[in-house]
Amino acid sequence: MSSVTDYHLLLGSSTTQLSLHTVANKTKRRIPKRWISPRAAVVHNFHLPMRSLEVKNRTPVDEIKKLRLITAIKTPYLPDGRFDLEAYDALIHLQILNGVEGVVVGGTTGEGQLMSWDEHIMLIGHTVNCFGSSIKVIGNTGSNSTREAIHATEQGFAVGMHASLQINPYYGKTSQNGLISHFQSVLSMGPTIIYNVPSRTGQDIPPSVIKRLSESSYFAGVKECVGDARIKEYVDRGLVIWSGNDDECHDSRWDYGAHGVISVASNLVPNLMHELIFRVKNELLNTKLLPLIKWLFCEPNPIGLNTALAQLGVVRPVFRLPYVPLPIEKRREFVDIVTDLGRHHFVGDKDVRVLDDDDFILLGRY
Repeated sequence: MSSVTDYHLLLGSSTTQLSLHTVANKTKRRIPKRWISPRAAVVHNFHLPMRSLEVKNRTPVDEIKKLRLITAIKTPYLPDGRFDLEAYDALIHLQILNGVEGVVVGGTTGEGQLMSWDEHIMLIGHTVNCFGSSIKVIGNTGSNSTREAIHATEQGFAVGMHASLQINPYYGKTSQNGLISHFQSVLSMGPTIIYNVPSRTGQDIPPSVIKRLSESSYFAGVKECVGDARIKEYVDRGLVIWSGNDDECHDSRWDYGAHGVISVASNLVPNLMHELIFRVKNELLNTKLLPLIKWLFCEPNPIGLNTALAQLGVVRPVFRLPYVPLPIEKRREFVDIVTDLGRHHFVGDKDVRVLDDDDFILLGRY
């Protein structure tokens, strides 16, 4: 059979001839005989920083270093999962009235991990606008992504936060040099507290890394959760350290030289935590507080705190999943703890009560 070399396309009464040989020849001219990879353009880094050369209204780092009692503040919710700003404002007022000097906004306790960055920055800005003249606002703008940490920290300082809290990259862990590069990417923006909590991140920030970071003029100190031996090592080197463990903070402060604590318990009993940190060594008060602190951390934070504040009637009993309230036995135990310590020491003015399972709202979409 002879090969067909022409197609005839009938358009009305006219005939158009299309030569296959012609098409094939044109195709051959367009396609090179050997595929050549396109050369990557080698250019200088044109990703310029988004910056202003005006003098920034930054809080002097020494003002952050002076803080002794900082509360990792709870974020309350409305039944549909949005922020309950009225309840939040009331919590902040109670912190200020009881002598708390700073708040961490959107930290682990405040469930920053369950917020969008829009929510996160909005809450930081709201706190600064409403309370920034009365209390230092420390935005938790750290992330396991350096890109996100840079972006969030830029935004946090742009809306007026006084300092940032920076955690090391979790889950996708990096090398020690990677840790240094990650933190240095945000340290230049403003006063910074480094947060070391290996139980959550899966990676300890070693003293060698902290030593490098402490060379920055914006390095304020470390929220240290490893323990008192590490705290003493840093204090002996002249660094400012806040204990990240409520159950150890008394000894950290009075026996090992920690400057103060970034506390969860102060959401509930800010006056007692103020007395524990500000006055003198007080073993009796520390012993009285330990049952409450132990109860707070019987499950991962902030489950206990969320349950407690709901039982005190200070926040609505709304949980963003995956957090769920403590079981009924623990809720009854909390009522006993409040009775033993004295209801007047706790925030709020309602009677503490045991909430039923049906009283809680659990939200998977928010």
